Amino acid sequence: MFRHRNENRRLNQQAILFDMDGVLLDSMPWHVRAWLDAFSDFGLPSFEPELFYLHEGAIEPETAVEIFRSQGVSMTPSLFSEIFQRQKEIFKTRYRHKVAPYPDVSELLEELASHDFQMALVTSSHRDVLSEVLPEEITEFMAVIITGDEVDRRKPWPDPYLAGMERLGVAAPDAVVVENAPAGIKAAKAAKAPCIALTTTLPAEKLAQADLVLPDHAALRDLFLRMRG
Repeated sequence: MFRHRNENRRLNQQAILFDMDGVLLDSMPWHVRAWLDAFSDFGLPSFEPELFYLHEGAIEPETAVEIFRSQGVSMTPSLFSEIFQRQKEIFKTRYRHKVAPYPDVSELLEELASHDFQMALVTSSHRDVLSEVLPEEITEFMAVIITGDEVDRRKPWPDPYLAGMERLGVAAPDAVVVENAPAGIKAAKAAKAPCIALTTTLPAEKLAQADLVLPDHAALRDLFLRMRG
């Protein structure tokens, strides 16, 4: 078991809400490669890959201008929209076929289902993207799937996780979120749900707002099975 950082009580979650990229799918390196390629196509300077990992799920037209200006790049909303469209094209044509679930994910989901956990997938990606990258070995275990185009505000706002819990019929104390990026952790905490972070894409110190940081899916599996006792 683990304890909520701000409350001296044991957690006994009935539902698990998973992020997709970097949690269930080993996809983030390919999204980042597509971003770097897109910026190069526009003649813009290269960035450290960590910039994209740190802002995963939260690079939106409203925020991108400031993110990239802080890196010394003159950015406008219209220019970012063009770069974003190019990034999506590059990902689809060059890298989509490289995306796959993490090796332990299928076994993890099957075992959690056998222990009667309710599960949801909550992602900032749009529904049409899921049809291209998300295999049945994941979707078959998800009672609910929430995509970025189904909510008014995406991560780091709480809307995606609030929608997921509402559709599952559970309250925040009865759910736990699994994330890998700061924006997703902020969204989970804003939704009042405890959050576990995996160090699949960022080191533990970058995920400090989570209630618990774990190294891999095996540790996550062990934790959830201990919950079932």
